[in-house]
Amino acid sequence: MVPSSQAPKEIPDRDQKWKAEAPTRHAKWWYSTFHTVTAMIGAGVLSLPYAMAYLGWGPGTMALFISWCMTLNTMWQMVQLHECVPGTRFDRYIDLGRYAFGEKLGPWIVLPQQLIVQVGCDIVYIVTGGKCMKKFMEMACVNCAQVKQSYWILIFGSIHFFLSQLPNFNSVAGVSLAAAIMSLSYSTIAWVGSLSRGRIENVSYAYKTTSMEDSMFRVFNALGQISFAFAGHAVALEIQATIPSTPEKPSRVPMWKGVIGAYFINAICYFPVALIGYWAFGQDVEDNVLLNLKRPAWLIASANLMVVVHVIGSYQVYAMPVFDMLERMMRKRLNFPDGFCLKFITRTAYVAFTIFVGVTFPFFGDLLGFFGGFGFAPTSYFLPSVMWLVIKKPKRCSFNWFINWVSIFVGVFIMLASTVGGLRNIIADASTYTFYT
Repeated sequence: MVPSSQAPKEIPDRDQKWKAEAPTRHAKWWYSTFHTVTAMIGAGVLSLPYAMAYLGWGPGTMALFISWCMTLNTMWQMVQLHECVPGTRFDRYIDLGRYAFGEKLGPWIVLPQQLIVQVGCDIVYIVTGGKCMKKFMEMACVNCAQVKQSYWILIFGSIHFFLSQLPNFNSVAGVSLAAAIMSLSYSTIAWVGSLSRGRIENVSYAYKTTSMEDSMFRVFNALGQISFAFAGHAVALEIQATIPSTPEKPSRVPMWKGVIGAYFINAICYFPVALIGYWAFGQDVEDNVLLNLKRPAWLIASANLMVVVHVIGSYQVYAMPVFDMLERMMRKRLNFPDGFCLKFITRTAYVAFTIFVGVTFPFFGDLLGFFGGFGFAPTSYFLPSVMWLVIKKPKRCSFNWFINWVSIFVGVFIMLASTVGGLRNIIADASTYTFYT
C-alpha cells in the first residue's frame, strides 16, 4: 500500500525524456465533462433519426438505450482502471493495454483500434467541417459564387495548423468548452425544429421498402451509426490524466463526476433528436435531419456554423493523444531533441496528412463505416470489459462477471455487423465516389 503522503505516479515510460513532459494535472472535474462531450457527441447525432427509420420504434429505441447504458458502464470501468494499481496512473490507453495483456501483446491489441478511432474521426471532422462551412456560406450568401468543396476542406483544415500548436488538453479547454456548447445547441435546434414543424402529411413509420438482403445490411449500418455515437472512450484515460490525484482524493472521483455530467448532456442530445426527428418525418427522414427542416434558412445556417465550431474542438480532443504518441516516437527512435521544432514538425505533418486524406477522399465517412467497426466498437463496447475481467478477475457467474460478458458479446456483434454493413456500402456506392470534389 502506498503511504498516504505519496501521490500516485505515472506509469514508467521507456522514454526517460518524456518524464519532463508528464501530463499537466490541474484540470477540474468539469473539464472532463466538456472534453468527453466534445469527443463523444459529433455531427453524427443528426443521422440518428435516419437510423431509427431502418430499426423502427421498438428496436431503435432499445438499441439507443442499451448503447447508452453499456458505454456508461465501460466508461466507469476505464475511470476505475486508471489507478487500479496503487501508486500508479495509466495515462494512456496503451499503458493500460500493456498492463492487462503484457508488454508485447498489449500495444498490438489496443493501439491499432485507438488510432482507427482517433485518426479516423479527425479525417471525418475535416470533411464534415468543410462541408458545413460550404453549406453555411451557400445559405448565408445565395448570390455568391460557388466554391468547390475541396477548398472549403482546405480552409477548415488550415485552422488546425494553428490550434495544433497548443501544448496539451488543458490548453484546448476553451475550444473544447465552446465545442460542447455548440453540440448541445445544434442538437436542440434539430429536435425543437422537428417538434415545432410537427409531423409531415401521411407520415409513415413502416420499415423502408427494400429487398430482404438490402434491409439486413441497412439494419447493420443503422446499428453501426448508433454505436459510433459513443466513441469518447478512446481518449478517456488521456482526459483523466489531466486531473490531479492523491490517495485521499483520487482522480476517479472528479472524473466520474464529469462523466456523469457528460452522459446527461449526451442523453438530452441523442434521445430527443432520434425520437422526435423520427416522429416528425418517419421513414422519409434524411440522413441529416436538418435537411428535412429547410426553414427558417437562418436557423439551419446557424446550425451548420455550430457544427463547424464543434468539430474544430473535436478534432483537437482526438488529435492530442496522437501528437503525444508521435512526439514520443520521434524522441525515442530518431533521438529528436525536445522543443518547439519537434512539436511543429510532428503536429503540422499530422494535420497536413488528415487534410490530404479528407480532400482526396471526401467520401471517407463511408470508408469509416468499414474500418471503424474494428475500432469504435472495441474501444467503447467491449475492450474495457475484457481488461476489467483480466485485471479485476470478478468471481465467475457473479453479476459483475455476467454483465462484462454480455458487453463483450454485444460489442463483438456490433463490430462484425458494422464492418459487414460498411463493406457492403462501399461496394454498392463505389460507382458514385468522386475524388477532389
